[in-house]
Parts: sequence; C-alpha cells; structure tokens
Amino acid sequence: MDFSLSDTQQQYVDTVKKFVKNEIAPAVMALDKKHAFPRQIFSKAWELGVMNLCIPESLKGFEVDVVSSALIIKELSYGDTGISTSAMCNDLANVVIGQHGTEEQMERFLRPFVDRPAFASFCLTEPGAGSDNSAMTTFIKKREEGGYILNGAKCFITNASYADQFTVFCKVGKPTANFMACVIVPCPPAAQIAPDAEIHETREIVFPGGGKIIIGKPEEKLGQALSNTAAVTFEDVIVGEDQVIGDRRLGFKYVVDVLDYARPMVAAIGVGLAKRAFDVTLEYTKERKQFGQRICDLPVARDMLVAMWKKVELAELALMKAAVKVQEQAPDRGIYASLAKNAAAEAALFCATEGLHLHGGYGFITEYEISKLARDAHIIDIYEGVREVQNMIIGREIL
Repeated sequence: MDFSLSDTQQQYVDTVKKFVKNEIAPAVMALDKKHAFPRQIFSKAWELGVMNLCIPESLKGFEVDVVSSALIIKELSYGDTGISTSAMCNDLANVVIGQHGTEEQMERFLRPFVDRPAFASFCLTEPGAGSDNSAMTTFIKKREEGGYILNGAKCFITNASYADQFTVFCKVGKPTANFMACVIVPCPPAAQIAPDAEIHETREIVFPGGGKIIIGKPEEKLGQALSNTAAVTFEDVIVGEDQVIGDRRLGFKYVVDVLDYARPMVAAIGVGLAKRAFDVTLEYTKERKQFGQRICDLPVARDMLVAMWKKVELAELALMKAAVKVQEQAPDRGIYASLAKNAAAEAALFCATEGLHLHGGYGFITEYEISKLARDAHIIDIYEGVREVQNMIIGREIL
C-alpha cells in the first residue's frame, strides 16, 4: 500500500496549509468571539478552488478525487471546523446532483457554484426526524397544472441563512408515504444576498410563482460559531419535474450515497481538529513549567500527549482507508465510512478534552484556543449520524 501523495495532492495540501496560515489562523479567535460568518474567507477559498470539490470535471475544468477532497477538508479544519463545515456542506448538498442528476440538471444547478461564490444547504434533518430519516414529514404533492408542491420544516440546516440553493429530501405524495424523493430548490435571483451582508434575523424568500421559504434566526450554538445554522420551512413551494433528481422513489438510496461520501469528509474535519488540539497542547506543555520542569517532561503529561498522538494517527489511517473505499466505490465502503467518522470524532473529543486538561486553568479561559476547540469538537460526534447510528451500521454490516 502506497501512502505517498501524488504531486497534485501535495499541491492541494500545501495550498490549503498556506491559506490556513495566512487567512484563517490570524483572524479565527476574533471571528469566533463575534460569531461572524466569514464571507470573505469563503470567497478566497472559492478563488483557490478548495470549495465545491464534488463538482464534475465537465463543469469545473478539473476533478478533485475523494482522497484529495478529504486531504483538503482535513487541512481546512486545522484552521477552523466551522469554516470547513460550511465549505463541505456545499458538497454534501451538491454531490447527489453529480451522482444522479442529468446533464441538464448539472448545468442548471451546479454551474452557479463554478461561476461565483455561493452556498448550498442540505435539508434532511427535521424536528421529529433526526437519526430516523424515515420519520420525516416534509413532502411533495402533485399539482394538476404539473410539477409538485413542497411543504415541510427542516432544522439544524448548515448555510441556511446564506443559501442560494437547497437540496431537499422529502416524502412523495403525503407525509406518511414510504417513498422519498430528492428535489433541488434554487433561490430566485431577487433573493440573492449581497456579498458583504450579515444575517442575524429571520429571512423570507418569496417565489414569483407562489410559495415561500422561511429561514429562522441563526442558531446560537455551543461551538463552530463560524458556520451558519438555521431552521428552514417550505410553504407551498412549486417544484418542477426537472427539479427532481433521479427517480422520485429512490431518495432513501440517494441519502445513503450522500452520507457514504460525506462521512469521510466529517472524519477529515475531526482529524483536523484533533491534530490542532494536539499541536497547541504540545506547544503549551513545552513552554509551561511546573515542579521545576516543563509540563511535557512530566511522565503523566507525556503519557497523555502520547495517547493524544495515537488517537490522531489512528483516526487519520481510518480516514484514508474510508476515502479510498468511497473513491473506488467498494461494496463495503459504508462500514469504513462509519468507522472513520467514529474514530475521528473520538479523537477530536479526546484531544480537545485532554488538551484542555493539560492547559490547566488556562484551558478554561476563552483567550486560549484549546477552549474553542473543546467547544467545536462535540458536534463532530453528532452531525451526519451520531456514534450510535454508526455503530448500528457497522454492526449490521459485520453480521
């Protein structure tokens, strides 16, 4: 097995590392305190080509494979996981179009993300349907005039306040239906947001042909303050036949395909945070002295640093195997995607928690980055499937 990176992959890694060092690291703590959505940073990431990684070569002019995408997200997450979460959400929302959409749909729904910095939202979770997607009640119903009417409510939707387009999973016909569809809802041009706009309140998008989308006030979260999260309600939104991706009865299969792609990316976010927590803790323990010696030279502290390092390295190995499996479309890719997601979340939580502990009282002060990392880490264990769901998937596959 060859663990060396290709020249292109190494170039991606070097580019993102430089971007993190110059654009994210100097500003991240101040931005985090303001809970500001860093539009300028996303615009620069778009200009570098490290957003919208899943868009096919036919539209973008170059292709970013799954392994390269994981490497990019990992390095971006080393700078801030809120930023990488919002960036990765574009792929979470758009990969289903590349996987199952027609050429016309790809041109219509993916081309805008090539032409300008834009945001997409992946609308799956509902107030009464978190881990159990089958319990969703958002639905499309056929219209006599043709097409469908979309109604329902989604929650915890990344990028929602700033979204130019929504990928919506919904029931077909009625809220209790067995079949699930995937529909794309682009915002009308009049609803596009100015590049320098900051949204702090409810946003309403009214469609010229009828219907509207109501986006709730941005959520105030424990961590990942630099990503945007809000509730989304669809009220009588008209959806054309050409906005339905693939077979309108195969939405559940498409969700599985998306999550198999996304979980290695979430694992990359976890690895990036775990590595950052380890590095800032290592530097702190080299500088801080107790009992007449550096903290890192105390046996109990060194043992903990070793344990943190091992968590990072093992999570990264799981990540890379999962990325290769997904890239090759291996039949067992799902189990390795779940393994990587759990291993990386565990590493992020462990390294952030123990790193804070090794900082002592200073770790509890918001001036120190480790306190931010400890807050940011918890969502990695939750979004795109909590650890118990990943264990269910692994258990099902091994049995």
